[in-house]
Amino acid sequence: MKERAKDFFLQVSFMKAIDLKTKVAVVTGGAGQLGRTMVRSLAECGANVAICYYSKGEFAKTLKDEVEREYGIKALAVKADVTSMDSILAMKEEVNRQLGTVDIIVNNSVIQYEWKTVLEQDIEDYESQFRSCVLQGVFMAKAFVPDMIAQQYGRIIGINTECAMQMFPYQSAYAAGKRGMDGVYKVLAREVGGNNITVNEVAPGWTISDSCRETDGTERNLRQDFAYIERVPMGRRGTDADIANCVCFLASDLAGFINGVYLPVCGGNVMPCI
Repeated sequence: MKERAKDFFLQVSFMKAIDLKTKVAVVTGGAGQLGRTMVRSLAECGANVAICYYSKGEFAKTLKDEVEREYGIKALAVKADVTSMDSILAMKEEVNRQLGTVDIIVNNSVIQYEWKTVLEQDIEDYESQFRSCVLQGVFMAKAFVPDMIAQQYGRIIGINTECAMQMFPYQSAYAAGKRGMDGVYKVLAREVGGNNITVNEVAPGWTISDSCRETDGTERNLRQDFAYIERVPMGRRGTDADIANCVCFLASDLAGFINGVYLPVCGGNVMPCI
């Protein structure tokens, strides 16, 4: 009996490790604030990573060299416009050529703009959010899912936001884009789940990243920080590492039976209910 218990304990302990060795991951917005930490974390777990960027080419190339050196994996910095199917297909061809068939896609890229009221927000901002939130997921699925079906394995992770549940003033274009994204991902999860492909969303709260570390401490930021933290049950803001850890978990075999989930990573600031 003791030997059986010992064997079971060893199996459980082994299963707790996130091992992405031999996997190929693509992270859109991989040179961005959250993306760079996702890239580092996926690489630390053993995945070969394609860092998909649009404007931060020099940083993406530096990050590529860093993760190859630090973690002994293969990486690629590749430019793509996630609102263009042709650009995504060109990116896929380059990733396949240099890293192989893709197992994991993390759709993290989003177009930035100034938040205004519905009456003041430019129509172009609603259109940009639709393209970067909704169509990005569609284009990436059309490009990469056929290969995942062929190999009967895949992980699709979209980066959503707690704002999609909050409906606060000034968030209309952003919330609309992310809620539309949620619809696409949930339908896709039903359509491809039978092929051992999971489709999930990570929804960060107001997250501490490199840009925050560079600017926090000003009176305005401290006031905003305090007002936000008052609403968070865990009493703090999340970090880029909190988000990346969740992405790595959903990318791993430990999450192999989790599908169609919108998962807030915000210390309980928003809570989906049944």
